[in-house]
Amino acid sequence: MRDDAHMRHALTLGRRGLGSTWPNPAVGCVIVRDGRVVGRGWTQPGGRPHAEAMALAQAGDAARGAVAYVTLEPCSHHGKTPPCADALIAAGVTRVVVALGDPDDRVDGQGIARLRAAGIEVITDVCAAQARADQIGFLTRVQEGRPMVTLKLATSWDGRIATATGESQWITGAPARRRVHAMRANHDAVLVGGGTARADDPNLTVRDLGVTRQPVRVVVSRQLDLPLTGKLAQTAHEIPLWLVHGSEASPDLVSAWTGLGAKLLSVPVVRGQLDPRAALEALGAEGLTRVFCEGGGALAASLLAADLVDHVALFTAGLAIGAEGKPSIGALGLDRLGAAKRFEIQGVEQVGGDAFTHWVRR
Repeated sequence: MRDDAHMRHALTLGRRGLGSTWPNPAVGCVIVRDGRVVGRGWTQPGGRPHAEAMALAQAGDAARGAVAYVTLEPCSHHGKTPPCADALIAAGVTRVVVALGDPDDRVDGQGIARLRAAGIEVITDVCAAQARADQIGFLTRVQEGRPMVTLKLATSWDGRIATATGESQWITGAPARRRVHAMRANHDAVLVGGGTARADDPNLTVRDLGVTRQPVRVVVSRQLDLPLTGKLAQTAHEIPLWLVHGSEASPDLVSAWTGLGAKLLSVPVVRGQLDPRAALEALGAEGLTRVFCEGGGALAASLLAADLVDHVALFTAGLAIGAEGKPSIGALGLDRLGAAKRFEIQGVEQVGGDAFTHWVRR
């Protein structure tokens, strides 16, 4: 039972790094000696120092003979930092409890094997289900080559995101919008389509939460026909802006956006639209693990149709806009109910005057 309690503590610490550690996973570590916590750590912004290094530094000599609780298998390879498995061995811990193995080819059991070879007892799969849920972004990138996707929808209760004239500010209330900013903060990137960027001129930043590392702003625009004088363009040198576009985009626009400080990623066009899987794989290749998609309807539909949505964060306001309003999700081309992607409900709560529902793909 104590193993579970200490691992839950480590998992809570690890979640502090979500959105700020990419391309590294957000890991937590707790060092316990004689029933007392002597060291705590979590992966720092930018991915280093690692959680184990932070916890060992805090523990100091008290780590000798202690138990280390780590939410992901300690690394065993030399990257920009030495292997965490070696650091645990050198510190003299006698037991390591691991929530989840690391599927990265550079680790994948080697960290655990190295610890055991040094005579350290290793226990695995403690709180594994929660660790897997926390690490879905890292795991999806390693195993599928793409980041996980959370699709955020803020709608009237009849599923509309704007009136027929395009008015949408604000369907949901201030508490829901603040929750959205918090959700942006624990993702690596915020993603919108070109239509949303043109219509709303958004900042796509986290505001009023005191964050020091903003998520990457990503816009999917096949032709790069985005306003060169908008808020995104004006801040591209200060806050990361990545534009995913097709090969037919004007070289002049490519040059203009590059000059403004944006990173450009070219992906194939399939049946008149950017290939959504290729777009996500391009983001994964750049190191992103967690993407928060905020629209619009066409982009949401393309991701759903390609089975690329992992979580849905649905905020529902207590009003109806009617059939003439803009739907939250574009056409999916379904003619059979059985072809619709099913999601499982994870939770429902009231946020201010709105309802929040969290869904996870089966």
